Amino acid sequence: MKYLTVRETAEKWNLSVRMVQQFCTQGRIPGAQKFGRSWAIPADAGKPQDPRLSRKQEELPTARLLDQTNLMPLMNTPFQPGQCLAAAQAMEEGPQRDIAMAEFHYFSGQPEAAAREAEPYLTSADMGAKLSACLIYAYANLSVGEIRRAKFALGELNAALAAAGEQSPQFRAASAFVAAAGAVLLHLPLPEGLSDAKDFLPLLPTGLRAFALYVQAHYLYLTGSYGPSAGTVEATLAMGAVRYPIPAIYLHLVAVMDYMSLKQTDQAKAHLLAAWDLARPDDLIEGFGEHHGLLGGMLESVIKPDWPEDFKRIIDITYRFSAGWRRVHNPQTGHDVADALTTTQFAVCMLAARGWNNQNIAQHLHISTNTVKSHIFQAMRILQVGTRKDLKRYMLR
Repeated sequence: MKYLTVRETAEKWNLSVRMVQQFCTQGRIPGAQKFGRSWAIPADAGKPQDPRLSRKQEELPTARLLDQTNLMPLMNTPFQPGQCLAAAQAMEEGPQRDIAMAEFHYFSGQPEAAAREAEPYLTSADMGAKLSACLIYAYANLSVGEIRRAKFALGELNAALAAAGEQSPQFRAASAFVAAAGAVLLHLPLPEGLSDAKDFLPLLPTGLRAFALYVQAHYLYLTGSYGPSAGTVEATLAMGAVRYPIPAIYLHLVAVMDYMSLKQTDQAKAHLLAAWDLARPDDLIEGFGEHHGLLGGMLESVIKPDWPEDFKRIIDITYRFSAGWRRVHNPQTGHDVADALTTTQFAVCMLAARGWNNQNIAQHLHISTNTVKSHIFQAMRILQVGTRKDLKRYMLR
């Protein structure tokens, strides 16, 4: 019989070495043999199921259970700013609390912890927990440079969507929700078989519906429909989405993107500060780092002067997340989003590529026109382009 090492098995199953070792110690891999401090694992061994499944779940015959209470539960929870962690810790012990803690750690810029907490549920028979785990695991691994694991989790989301046609309406809605989020936020083509948003939105609970509308608004932004995108955000917030801080933060951020594209900077600033008021008490800063390149220098203009230490942490998130984001996005789309510019150079070039002149950029970012010229010159030199028009090829769309 052929055997694999723990590391080879971890790569085969898209799990961490730690998780495979845990499976071996628990006796959950038939035929695994211990040699000294290591293990030899049969090459044909199957990946164990989620060790945290309840006995009731294990006895059920279907692998397509869907408990919406375990589908991104923290995102779907209304809480007062400053009470995010308490809300997660107050949830029922088991999948709901575990997924909520993974959400908390992801949205507060702790991707290593988020990936570690989501990983045990990647093979769960509870599809609410599994879909949540895959979405969190995919994005958390982008930020830690584990691109193979991120791609695996994204593939699981698409596989769930492909299988959803034979499942319950709630399962189809949940699969469409996470698959759309996985694709749109990476600026990838929509997955094949994805139903129209109006078909699955009514089947989602309120908080997840708000985040799904953020995904829809983000998609409209990517098509250049800035007005309709902003209208979607304003309507969703007006209908009570602000009660759900995590979706509300992301809704406000896409509104910043829209209004900056429309050159309505006062509205953009108002939405950024609204997002910041919701996020700062719980340190939910991940979304600001994720969206940095699309915010048109608004973080530099508004957050950096008054909250310089928070700004530095956001920029750290930006560098980590965008490096992984590009490694998935660029090869699949053929769009060479620049990866060699500083965040300030990128922000200046995004504005320049959208028709802002040097004086307007300087006033917006509180820097001199000579500094603007220097940033653009350095960026054009790095990207080896000759005109501002050529910069568009390397900017976010």
